[in-house]
Order: sequence, then structure tokens, then C-alpha cells
Amino acid sequence: MRETRQFLESIQLPAADQPVAASSQKRFPDGAQYRVEIPSVEGPAVFASVLQEAARRGVRVNRVSQGSGGFLCTSAELDDWAAQAADAGVEISIFARPLAGWGTGAAAYSSGSAGLPTQARGAEQLVHVLEDIRRVAEHGFRSVLVTDLGVLSVAARMRAAGDLPADLQFKVSVQMGLANPAAIRLAAEIGADTYNVPTDLTLPQLASIRAAVDIPLDIYVEAPDDLGGFMRYYEIAELVTVCAPVYLKFGLRNSPNIYPSGGHLQDLATAMAVERVRRAELGLELLTRYLPEAVTSELGAADQALISPSVR
Repeated sequence: MRETRQFLESIQLPAADQPVAASSQKRFPDGAQYRVEIPSVEGPAVFASVLQEAARRGVRVNRVSQGSGGFLCTSAELDDWAAQAADAGVEISIFARPLAGWGTGAAAYSSGSAGLPTQARGAEQLVHVLEDIRRVAEHGFRSVLVTDLGVLSVAARMRAAGDLPADLQFKVSVQMGLANPAAIRLAAEIGADTYNVPTDLTLPQLASIRAAVDIPLDIYVEAPDDLGGFMRYYEIAELVTVCAPVYLKFGLRNSPNIYPSGGHLQDLATAMAVERVRRAELGLELLTRYLPEAVTSELGAADQALISPSVR
């Protein structure tokens, strides 16, 4: 294996998973090591409950993400959400959909279809996803979740060409599934601004990815059941030490997948989002216990994909 390892080293990729003791010296532009993300915040009403619970518990939420897609929010809902987020200084990342799992192709649910439901299927669905990105950007949102490499590459080219806002950021979803330093570096090279790694990677595997890329990594401290159900609370200090700059994500076990969400699931979506804030409080208590010197960001950090002031 020596020749293969030597070649990886020649292109500045780690030739082995890194020792756990390897601490990341990389940081967010403001010097922070970590930020907090609450996932599955499905719309402005749920977001308002998250803000209220975060204030009550003293949890600083830097970013929330949504999973149902921008096209399932009315224009009025997008405007309401954008106004709340702008006032709070919180980043909103909206999923770019629809994808194969919500299309007409049965292959997305057939045996052996791992990953297919999260891919754009055919040229028409590629157009639909890009239109979803364009629409939420018009309402001021500056962060979108993507799962498909083709969508990412074209959207990044649209951003470079001025067809999408220059300050729009692409957050790659955990459902893209890339899990090694070379693959995640490729995602960064074609436009990813942050990358949500698979939930089951070990600390040495995460360290090898961190050595290969500078973009923030998004890591589930608690993963929902359909993403493995892992609960890594006692690893939280190591996750920050090894992976900085990192978004700590607090999912929720024993909870149903509610995508696509809507008014019929409003109470459930709110209850789960509020509990995720409580989970964040639990995680941050352990982080303070085991790594009290860890540095986080203030709300509204300059490098975040905040709501564009021009459309407030």
C-alpha cells in the first residue's frame, strides 16, 4: 500500500485516518470553534417556537435547517420567516427540493436504491430544484441544503455567473453520503460551503476529513433514527477539538420522519423542534464540563449566510 499512500500524500490528502489526538487548528473567521444548528425546523411558526425555547434555556442557536423544501412554503411564509431570522441574527438553510423520492420514479424506493431518493432525476427535476433555490434566494434566504452533486455544481456556476446571489451558501446535506477526504474535498472544490458528514464516522475518520478541507463540517451529536440514531454526547468535546470549525447538530431519536411537513403536522413538528433545543442544552452542558475553553460565535456572525438586508 506504500505507493498508494505516497500518492495521496503528494496531492495533500491524508494517507491514513488521523490519530484522535490530532487537534484541529482551523476556525471560523471570527475565531470560533463551534456553532449550534437545530435541524428539521419546518417553517416560520416552528422557528418562532425554537427562538422562544432557546431564549428560555439560554441556548445560542446559530443556524436552523429545514427539510421539506422551499416550494412547500408560501411566499408569505417565506417572508415571515425571513423577517424573524433577520431580527434574530440566525441563519436559515432551506432544503432544495423536489428530488427523486418525491417524484414519479419507483426506483427511488426499490431494493438497492441507497441514495437515489435524494438525487435529482432527469433534466426536468434538475431544473425544478434549481428553481427552488432561485425562489428562496429571491425572498432573501442565503443558505440552501443540497444533496445532489449535479445540483451543487450547476448552482455554484449560477452563483459565479451572477444568476444566483454571490453571497448564497450551499450547505451539503448528510444525505449526499460522501465519507472520505477525497470525496468531500471534491464537494468543496465544486461549491460546497459546509458539509454534513455521515453520522457514523469515527473520530479518526473525521480527523482525516478535517485535514483535507477547510470548510465547516456539520456533525450530528444526536442523529434521528433514519440516520442511525447515534447519540454522541460524551464525544462532544472531542468532536469540537478534532473537527473545528464545526456545526453541532442536535437531531432527535424516537421521532418520526415528517417530510414533507405542513399544517397537519404543525404541533408535532413544533414539539420535536423544541425538544431538539433541550437536547442542545444537554450537549452544551457536557461541552462546558469537558472543554470549558471551547469558543463559539455570537449570533449574526459576518461570515454566516444571513438574510439579505436588501429584501427585508
